Amino acid sequence: MTKLWIAVASGVAATLASFGAYADNAPVNLTPTSDVAALPGVKLNPALADKLPAAMKSAGVLKVATDLTPPISFHDENDKLIGIDADLAAAIGTILGLKVEMTDVGAGAAIVPSVLAKRFDMSISGINDDPDLEKQVDVIDYMYDATTIMTQKGNPKKIAGMDDLCGKTVAVPVGTFQEHMVETQSAKCSTPINITTIPKMPDVLQAVRTGRADATVNGYATSVYTTAHQVGNGTGLEALPDVRLAVGYLGMLTAKSNAQFRDAAVGALQQLVDSGAYATIMAKWNLAPLAVKAVKFNDAASMPS
Repeated sequence: MTKLWIAVASGVAATLASFGAYADNAPVNLTPTSDVAALPGVKLNPALADKLPAAMKSAGVLKVATDLTPPISFHDENDKLIGIDADLAAAIGTILGLKVEMTDVGAGAAIVPSVLAKRFDMSISGINDDPDLEKQVDVIDYMYDATTIMTQKGNPKKIAGMDDLCGKTVAVPVGTFQEHMVETQSAKCSTPINITTIPKMPDVLQAVRTGRADATVNGYATSVYTTAHQVGNGTGLEALPDVRLAVGYLGMLTAKSNAQFRDAAVGALQQLVDSGAYATIMAKWNLAPLAVKAVKFNDAASMPS
């Protein structure tokens, strides 16, 4: 659950220019899996559906951007798009009476510009909420997360915290909250961190597996999942579970000009929470401890700094 700190307006144009490199991924039509569809809260809510903007109701489609970070969003062995975000997107679509099209935009740095450009109605992609991000888009806070460090299995460099990254090579996804954290830490080091920025999270993890990087700083839930479900060539990876930094929200992003849809989406997610469907979906992906009790938006300022 990576993600973000893109959030400087001056960087948006450049990122939009590069977005075309990731835009070839075809949208995937999502329907709730049989276990999710059977949950009591996953049903049409006519009152919420009626709150949608007229254009969205007419189109009948909810366009969702994501990028791949297990267990948030990823492909199974049959190349089917699965994960907590796919389940939540499909459930929200059912509640609002919309067909859901989810597109892997290829890199986290494309998410905010794609929402600002209105290519998508929303993103569900495990993005860290942040007060600076909220200046650009509305952020629906749908689960908690923290940040940890990942190393090769066995932690050969004996890294125990952020201070131990000084002088090391650390890979992070481009334009993310974690990149900002590593840059901030490097400024405190007597020997700076050699920061390697890579567009896609799977390639960041592969850099650590193959020894091109000593570590990465990554979302806690993603790191724990990756430790348990090793994928990729090279040495296995290991999350450092005692390192839990920057506890905060992960958010779904919507355009500030689309408050009608934002409010309908908040209501749909709250319906999932109230019915118990949300807790069941979170538990399905071993994320139950990260569940929120009430759905808020733009609430990053309430969390610890």
